[in-house]
Amino acid sequence: MDKKTKHVQRGNVIRWLRKVHGWLGLWGAVLGLLFGLSGILLNHRAVMKIPAAKMEESEIQLPVNTPLASNKEFVRYVQQALDIQHEPVQRKPKKGEQAPRDVAFMGKDMKQPAVWKTEFQLPQAAIKAEYVPGNRFATVVREDANVFAFISRMHKGTGMNAGWILLADSLAGAMLLLSITGVLLWTKMRGSRLAMAGLIGTSLGLTVLFTVQSL
Repeated sequence: MDKKTKHVQRGNVIRWLRKVHGWLGLWGAVLGLLFGLSGILLNHRAVMKIPAAKMEESEIQLPVNTPLASNKEFVRYVQQALDIQHEPVQRKPKKGEQAPRDVAFMGKDMKQPAVWKTEFQLPQAAIKAEYVPGNRFATVVREDANVFAFISRMHKGTGMNAGWILLADSLAGAMLLLSITGVLLWTKMRGSRLAMAGLIGTSLGLTVLFTVQSL
C-alpha cells in the first residue's frame, strides 16, 4: 500500500471519528449540562455549604377511618388517600415496627405498640408515613424539593421512572464512547503515543491518589 492510499484511509478514519464524536456530543449535550451542574452541587454542597438544594418539610395528620390489618394495607391506604402512583421504597423493617415489643424504661419493662412505616420517593418530593395500629390518624411528612434539589434528585435518579434511568444510561454509554473516540482522534491527528500515555497515566494516577486519600 503506497503512502497516498494510507493518507486517504487515515483521512477517512479521522472524518468518521469526528462525525461519531460530534453526534455523541450532541446527543449528550443537554443531559451532560444537567448532570454536570447537579454533580457540582452534590460535590460542594457540604464543604462549601451551598444552600441551593433545599427540602421544605410539611406535616399532616391523615385520618384513618377504616381498620387496617397489616402494614401492606397501610401502604395501600396511604397511596389511595394521597393519590401516590409510585411504589413504596423497599426497606427492611426495624425491630419493633411490625409487632409490639417490650422496652426497658426507668427500670421497668414497658409494652410498646408496633409502628408501621412507609416511604415514597418522587422526583420532586419525599413522602414518609407512620402509623400506630388502632390510632385514628397517621402522621405523614412531605419534603418538597426546590429547583436545585430537584436537579440533584434527577442526577441520582431518585423517584425517576425506568425511562429516565435508561436515558441516563445512554448518556453514560455516550460518555464512554466519547472518551474512546476522543483518544483515537488525538492519536490519529497528533500521533504522539508518548504524550498520550503520559496524559492517561497522569489522569489515572491522580484518580487513584485522590481515591486512596478519601478512604
